[in-house]
Amino acid sequence: MNFIQARGLVKIYTPKGSEPVHALDGVDLDVRHGTVRALLGPNGAGKTTMVKVLTTLIKPDAGTATINGIDVVRRGHDIRPIIGVSGQYAAVDENLTGLENLDMVGRLYHLGARASRRRARELIELFDLTEAQNRPVKGFSGGMRRRIDLAGAIFSRPQVLFLDEPTTGLDPRSRLSMWDVITSLVGEGTTVFLTTQYLEEADRLADDISVIDGGKVIAEGTADELKAQVGGQQIELTLVDDAQSETARAVLERFGSARPNASADGRNLSVGVNDGPLALERVLGELNRGGVRLHDAGMRRPTLDDVFLKLTGHLAIDENGEEAAS
Repeated sequence: MNFIQARGLVKIYTPKGSEPVHALDGVDLDVRHGTVRALLGPNGAGKTTMVKVLTTLIKPDAGTATINGIDVVRRGHDIRPIIGVSGQYAAVDENLTGLENLDMVGRLYHLGARASRRRARELIELFDLTEAQNRPVKGFSGGMRRRIDLAGAIFSRPQVLFLDEPTTGLDPRSRLSMWDVITSLVGEGTTVFLTTQYLEEADRLADDISVIDGGKVIAEGTADELKAQVGGQQIELTLVDDAQSETARAVLERFGSARPNASADGRNLSVGVNDGPLALERVLGELNRGGVRLHDAGMRRPTLDDVFLKLTGHLAIDENGEEAAS
């Protein structure tokens, strides 16, 4: 049996004066023990609602879910001791120091003063916060706050760690540091359920990925399996004249394994192909005969961005948290 299992989960919100919103619309999920499952999707796709259901914060309107065979709805009191949760925003007391924040978590778990302090110091060292441990958290950077929050989430050595967009808003260095910590936890046997909008994050951390959009899981698999849906390789073109975009698109459609994608101005086009070198040679020959002028042309391996674009019809988000294309 899978460590985390969901069948037909439904959650409907009915905002006042608005149409009902199906945050979850019949979600099935299977997560193996000791792995990282990434739930990938845009804002409003249902990622946070899924986490709230699995962590007993809200009840689904229909469907079932279990963690290690324990029903999350009927036996929430048995679920909470075996899970850790780090939400989208760091849940820390700004007036306490880093060490005091973690010691407070230990006391909430009913640890004695000595055991709580010892575990807090272990985590301070693990998250590289020794020099800042006695400073009030209100003076911490976003990355340091995130580390304190994650340290609190694993204070009790949970069997499952739920991370809801743990690196949103972090600078690249802090993000890399957080990824290292998550990888280390999984190496020690922790099962991680990770929601994210960052495709690179899912590619780097996840053993398996579920893509969710509109409250439905629309694809599942490893990163490589999902990329294979797009094509083994991608041909990319940059045109000199956007007026020749339709001509170039027609050529790519003849030799590609999927429908070509184009930027908003039509100057940048790409398509998945099965035999990269041969397809590129034929495409360039056709474009040359058609008089299409190029700034650049080449091949690359598909990314999860390509997968997301194919599955949802739009890109995910850029670094500013905004939708990159539609």
